[in-house]
Amino acid sequence: MLRVWVIERSDFQKMSKLQDAGQSEEEEVTELVCQEADLHDGQMKEVTVQDQKVLVVRTQGQYLAVGGRCSHYNAPLIKGALVGERVRCPFHGACFNVRTGDIEDYPGLDSLPTYKIKVEDGNVYVSVNKKSLKLTRRVKEMCTLEPGAKHTVLLVGGGPAAQVCAETLRQNCYQGRIIMITKDSLPPYDKTKLSKVMNVESSSILLRPADFYQQYGIEVWTIKEVVSVNPADKAVKMSDGTVQHYDQLLISTGCRARPLSCPGSDLKGVHLLQSYDDAKEIHSSGATQKAVVIGASFIGVEVAAYLSDKAASVALVGPTEYPFEKSLGPEIGKICMEMLEERNVKFYMNSKVTEIRGENGKVKEVVLNNDTVLEADVVIGGIGVIPNTSFLAGTEIGVDSKKAVIVDKFMRTNIADVFGAGDVTSFPLTIRGGEQVNIGHWQMSQAHGKIAGLNMMKKPTPIESVPFFWTSFLGKSLRYTGYGEGYTEIIFKGRVEDRKFLAFYIKNDVVVAASSLMFDPAVAQVAELMSKGSIITKTQAQADSLSWLQM
Repeated sequence: MLRVWVIERSDFQKMSKLQDAGQSEEEEVTELVCQEADLHDGQMKEVTVQDQKVLVVRTQGQYLAVGGRCSHYNAPLIKGALVGERVRCPFHGACFNVRTGDIEDYPGLDSLPTYKIKVEDGNVYVSVNKKSLKLTRRVKEMCTLEPGAKHTVLLVGGGPAAQVCAETLRQNCYQGRIIMITKDSLPPYDKTKLSKVMNVESSSILLRPADFYQQYGIEVWTIKEVVSVNPADKAVKMSDGTVQHYDQLLISTGCRARPLSCPGSDLKGVHLLQSYDDAKEIHSSGATQKAVVIGASFIGVEVAAYLSDKAASVALVGPTEYPFEKSLGPEIGKICMEMLEERNVKFYMNSKVTEIRGENGKVKEVVLNNDTVLEADVVIGGIGVIPNTSFLAGTEIGVDSKKAVIVDKFMRTNIADVFGAGDVTSFPLTIRGGEQVNIGHWQMSQAHGKIAGLNMMKKPTPIESVPFFWTSFLGKSLRYTGYGEGYTEIIFKGRVEDRKFLAFYIKNDVVVAASSLMFDPAVAQVAELMSKGSIITKTQAQADSLSWLQM
């Protein structure tokens, strides 16, 4: 079923119409923005043309001009990393080609507007079309469904991988049917916000408005769940008994929250955060109540931070000494814990929950393995995730020991015409020499969707994206890039205790990952170096100067 939400018409239609519009001189605003000698190759400058932020770049002796704000969350690109003809957002790692404005890596969906630029008598001028003065992003040109088309691409799952796959297909002139099936009640939305701003309105987090899908002929079936796949017949069966044929299939079902297994986990007031409805329920039930968060993961910490000024009390229970300890190290885990303690979040670390007790069917208290008893009106579990692949049981589609779908560098499974993308997959990571990994990052899921779409179109393209992750709480953003599994040492720049630092994770004398707090655009620079295949050595990380990182 295609559900339609009534939303204000988005800028995307205006953007689409403007893409091919001619720009006569009468329709343009032209301003002098700088002198030719102001920038050297590899430098950029933010200028303003009638209140519009424009990024001016000089590369290979040529001046270029694109929109100055990232299409994801509007971060100023002037603070990002410029390498060659690509600028990377300092906040979340999205990459844009400064010549074409096209988005080349994620997160985000839209490209940047490009502007005319000319150099005359040593002066640099930028011209902006008056009609597009207010537009900060650009939807790439897409085709739509050809009437009567039979060829069908079926996208199982309604997350970022499916969304980008659908758009990539339309951007590459695929005119067959695209059907996206999701068991969620909403079409694709920004799930990264759910643990950070839990009372957000659904209309504000949709990746695209309803009329976008209508314009480009993308069918979105909500509240429908695929329960089995028959690759021999190229068909899927849904929970309502209906069967849908496909020519090509994308498995992008993501992961579900690992359920709590202790006694009492079925009591009223015990929640997992998996959907928009879950977030709203946790927000409403947690306000002015005693909350206990189980799990010191990124989700757990973000939920605890969100509730810290809303709940009567917040307790966080974790199995390690500090939050994030395994992935980010104890030093960073400790400072994050201190930041939350200042907001009256109480930590019970090196602990596990043995029982949740209730009264009249509702949660009342949480019992830890050291016999500590915590009062609780609401409990939120955040103890990890499980790939959603149970519907593949009985098929020959390959999964690994953790039940993640195994794909190659072209996002292909071992079965012809069946692809995988996103958190549900195990894929070869280029920066680790093709090691099979499972990474639950929003940015990587979008990259997977693009690669799957291109390869469905017989445009052989390998996945080469560098992982980029962020977590935000209490007004601070912690950024991370690379893949630090198995690191043996951390080298710090700045002081962790000052809450302004850059951390390099070392394995075999090479930097395999980096994280930072208040140290932009360091992580973006590291990500760009990694994406170019550069090896960052331990010696470089130890050097007093970060000039090699353009810091």
